[in-house]
Amino acid sequence: QVQLVESGGGLVQPGGSLRLSCAASGFTFSWYRMSWYRQAPGQERELVASITSASSSTNYADFVKGRFTISRDNAKNTVYLQMNSLKPEDTAVYYCNAVRNWNPVQYWGQGTQVTVSS
Repeated sequence: QVQLVESGGGLVQPGGSLRLSCAASGFTFSWYRMSWYRQAPGQERELVASITSASSSTNYADFVKGRFTISRDNAKNTVYLQMNSLKPEDTAVYYCNAVRNWNPVQYWGQGTQVTVSS
Protein backbone atom coordinates (compact mmCIF):
# COMPACT_ATOMS: atom_id res chain seq x y z
CA GLN A 1 0.00 0.00 0.00
CA VAL A 2 1.26 3.46 -0.91
CA GLN A 3 1.80 5.73 2.06
CA LEU A 4 3.17 9.23 2.57
CA VAL A 5 3.23 10.18 6.24
CA GLU A 6 4.14 13.73 7.25
CA SER A 7 5.39 14.67 10.69
CA GLY A 8 7.13 17.53 12.48
CA GLY A 9 4.45 20.19 12.40
CA GLY A 10 3.36 22.19 15.41
CA LEU A 11 3.16 25.62 17.00
CA VAL A 12 6.18 27.91 16.75
CA GLN A 13 6.82 31.61 17.41
CA PRO A 14 7.67 34.01 14.57
CA GLY A 15 11.33 33.71 13.70
CA GLY A 16 11.48 30.12 14.89
CA SER A 17 12.26 26.90 13.02
CA LEU A 18 10.68 23.54 12.29
CA ARG A 19 11.75 20.51 10.29
CA LEU A 20 9.06 18.54 8.51
CA SER A 21 9.54 14.93 7.47
CA CYS A 22 7.66 12.77 4.97
CA ALA A 23 8.18 9.01 5.15
CA ALA A 24 7.26 7.13 1.96
CA SER A 25 6.45 3.47 1.39
CA GLY A 26 4.76 1.24 -1.18
CA PHE A 27 6.51 2.63 -4.27
CA THR A 28 10.02 3.14 -5.65
CA PHE A 29 10.82 6.37 -3.86
CA SER A 30 14.01 7.15 -5.80
CA TRP A 31 12.10 7.30 -9.11
CA TYR A 32 9.83 10.12 -7.96
CA ARG A 33 10.04 13.88 -7.76
CA MET A 34 9.09 14.86 -4.21
CA SER A 35 7.43 18.13 -3.30
CA TRP A 36 6.00 20.04 -0.37
CA TYR A 37 2.76 21.96 -0.82
CA ARG A 38 0.80 24.02 1.67
CA GLN A 39 -2.78 25.16 2.01
CA ALA A 40 -4.31 27.74 4.32
CA PRO A 41 -8.08 27.85 4.98
CA GLY A 42 -9.96 29.37 2.05
CA GLN A 43 -6.88 29.41 -0.18
CA GLU A 44 -5.59 27.27 -3.01
CA ARG A 45 -2.96 24.66 -2.38
CA GLU A 46 0.41 26.06 -3.44
CA LEU A 47 3.81 24.58 -4.21
CA VAL A 48 6.46 25.35 -1.60
CA ALA A 49 9.48 23.35 -2.80
CA SER A 50 10.38 20.31 -4.89
CA ILE A 51 13.37 18.04 -5.43
CA THR A 52 13.93 15.85 -8.48
CA SER A 53 14.54 12.11 -8.57
CA ALA A 54 17.69 11.80 -10.70
CA SER A 55 19.79 14.85 -9.87
CA SER A 56 18.18 16.08 -6.63
CA SER A 57 17.80 19.48 -8.26
CA THR A 58 15.65 21.78 -6.13
CA ASN A 59 13.05 24.44 -6.82
CA TYR A 60 11.51 26.90 -4.37
CA ALA A 61 8.61 29.28 -4.33
CA ASP A 62 9.74 32.90 -4.15
CA PHE A 63 8.14 33.39 -0.74
CA VAL A 64 10.39 30.77 0.92
CA LYS A 65 13.72 31.29 -0.87
CA GLY A 66 16.52 31.76 1.62
CA ARG A 67 14.40 30.46 4.49
CA PHE A 68 13.38 26.88 3.61
CA THR A 69 15.48 23.94 2.41
CA ILE A 70 14.17 20.72 0.85
CA SER A 71 16.26 17.55 0.91
CA ARG A 72 15.81 13.81 0.45
CA ASP A 73 17.37 10.63 1.77
CA ASN A 74 16.65 7.83 -0.67
CA ALA A 75 18.08 5.20 1.69
CA LYS A 76 15.42 6.18 4.23
CA ASN A 77 12.65 6.89 1.68
CA THR A 78 12.21 10.27 3.34
CA VAL A 79 11.98 13.88 2.18
CA TYR A 80 12.51 16.81 4.54
CA LEU A 81 11.62 20.48 4.68
CA GLN A 82 13.77 22.62 6.97
CA MET A 83 11.84 25.79 7.77
CA ASN A 84 13.70 28.75 9.27
CA SER A 85 12.73 32.35 10.00
CA LEU A 86 9.08 31.38 10.09
CA LYS A 87 6.43 34.04 9.62
CA PRO A 88 2.73 34.07 10.59
CA GLU A 89 1.84 33.86 6.89
CA ASP A 90 3.57 30.46 6.76
CA THR A 91 0.70 29.06 8.82
CA ALA A 92 -0.93 26.27 6.80
CA VAL A 93 -1.33 22.54 6.44
CA TYR A 94 1.77 21.19 4.72
CA TYR A 95 1.43 18.22 2.37
CA CYS A 96 3.93 15.81 0.88
CA ASN A 97 3.56 14.89 -2.81
CA ALA A 98 5.20 12.31 -5.08
CA VAL A 99 5.05 12.27 -8.89
CA ARG A 100 6.92 10.46 -11.66
CA ASN A 101 7.78 12.06 -15.02
CA TRP A 102 5.23 11.42 -17.79
CA ASN A 103 2.98 9.54 -15.39
CA PRO A 104 -0.39 11.01 -14.38
CA VAL A 105 -0.44 9.09 -11.10
CA GLN A 106 0.64 11.01 -8.03
CA TYR A 107 0.46 10.46 -4.30
CA TRP A 108 -0.40 12.75 -1.39
CA GLY A 109 0.14 12.57 2.33
CA GLN A 110 -2.47 13.46 4.94
CA GLY A 111 -0.82 16.76 5.86
CA THR A 112 0.70 18.24 9.00
CA GLN A 113 -0.35 21.52 10.61
CA VAL A 114 2.17 24.34 10.98
CA THR A 115 1.09 27.32 13.06
CA VAL A 116 3.31 30.39 13.46
CA SER A 117 2.01 32.65 16.19
CA SER A 118 3.13 34.61 19.22
